[in-house]
Amino acid sequence: MLILTLIIPLAGAVVISMLDRTPNLRETATLLTAALLFALNIALAIDVFDGARPTFEIAGFIPGAPIMLGAEPLGVIFGLIASGLWIVTSVYSIGYMRGKNEANQTRFFTFFAIALASTMGVAYGGNLISLFIFYEALSLSTYPLVTHHNNEAARQGGRTYLGVLLGTSIGFFLFGVLWVWLEAGTVAFVPGGVLPDGTDWALVAPMLALFIFGIGKVGVMPFHRWLPAAMVAPTPVSALLHAVAVVKAGVFSVLKVTYYTFGIDLLSATGSSDFFLWVAAATIVIASIIALRQDNLKRRLAYSTVSQLSYIVLAAMLANSAGIVGGALHIASHAFGKITLFFCAGAIYVAANKTTVSQLRGIGRAMPWTMTFFAIGAISIIGLPPTAGFVSKWYILQGVIDAGQPAMAGVLIVSTLLSAAYLMPIVYTAFFQAPEASGAPTHGEAPPTILIALGVSVALTFAMFVFSESALKAAFQITGGI
Repeated sequence: MLILTLIIPLAGAVVISMLDRTPNLRETATLLTAALLFALNIALAIDVFDGARPTFEIAGFIPGAPIMLGAEPLGVIFGLIASGLWIVTSVYSIGYMRGKNEANQTRFFTFFAIALASTMGVAYGGNLISLFIFYEALSLSTYPLVTHHNNEAARQGGRTYLGVLLGTSIGFFLFGVLWVWLEAGTVAFVPGGVLPDGTDWALVAPMLALFIFGIGKVGVMPFHRWLPAAMVAPTPVSALLHAVAVVKAGVFSVLKVTYYTFGIDLLSATGSSDFFLWVAAATIVIASIIALRQDNLKRRLAYSTVSQLSYIVLAAMLANSAGIVGGALHIASHAFGKITLFFCAGAIYVAANKTTVSQLRGIGRAMPWTMTFFAIGAISIIGLPPTAGFVSKWYILQGVIDAGQPAMAGVLIVSTLLSAAYLMPIVYTAFFQAPEASGAPTHGEAPPTILIALGVSVALTFAMFVFSESALKAAFQITGGI
């Protein structure tokens, strides 16, 4: 099952590329591939949550550090999120790409499948070397998606995207992997970490810095510029970057390295993660303030993502079980909420050709379903019940309390207020302000496939709140809890 998580999307990419002249068959192949991958992840998750820890060695040319796959609770949670949302994003992409009559649609769906194969590699990378290889593959496979429009803005955004991600991974992440290998004699993922007990703070802190700043996909400032730069891509790609694959691969990697390489006991005993709490806190607040000033809707959402990702970094750096659980839950809750917001941005662009917040006066009258979905996604990102965001932020706050960090609790409160300040005025503008031009809008809702995808993403946001006990049981398995 592990190796099939790579083979299925790669085989799907080949089939999709061969169906260029038959769009209906091409999109059917996309949906079938996505559904098959999700079913496979469900089967794998059932085994792992029953206690299995399967591994599969791909190649062993590096002594003591084979390229391998391995499944554990955090990995299957990420695998389920990414593969499940691939189905939703594929449905949405069909409506969007056809609605905007985009060029190179076959190339788009082909690289989408390749990117999901890379994402599965990240989810099930069996050690640090394997994680690094698939992490790099994800950066490379998403570059053609970012530059899809093939104009100067797309090429410039692509250069920033690839430059920051490859620069940080090769300049920092790779050296962190090598340093752990030299210090611990292994790159394996082991619950509780692999570094020797009593490792000094002076060694752990700089080693941790190589991972926090080297995993550029997590968007910690100052290595966040790739994220707003990538907004030149089509909206389905933005959804892929922000909810399905890229940024979630970043925060997943930080959580995995924190728990399985360093170990929360070592980080807590040495205090080596304290500095990075403040780095995450600064990113949360500064990115939220920048988001307030963005009129372009996708850029506002991009800076919101920069802020929300650092919630997970902060949760990991708390170095306690509640923080790890809260961070894992926030991967899911942010995915459901943010994919909803980006889907809405794309729906507005397809139906009304509007891209800025200032253009949205009264648009809720013409697109009531879309803007209602946007309001629900916004409430989840803010962290209010009855949505998924409330569940994850509650456990991050519990981690803050357990760590005795009152300043971080203040950061969470301020961030919540800032999130409301940059999201809720959009809802107010859409529903309670009259359109600038006289007369009723000439456009209506987006195509049905887009609304169907939006309905599913909103349903997931509510479902995680309603069935939070099941989500918690899965997350607690990461730290060995009940």
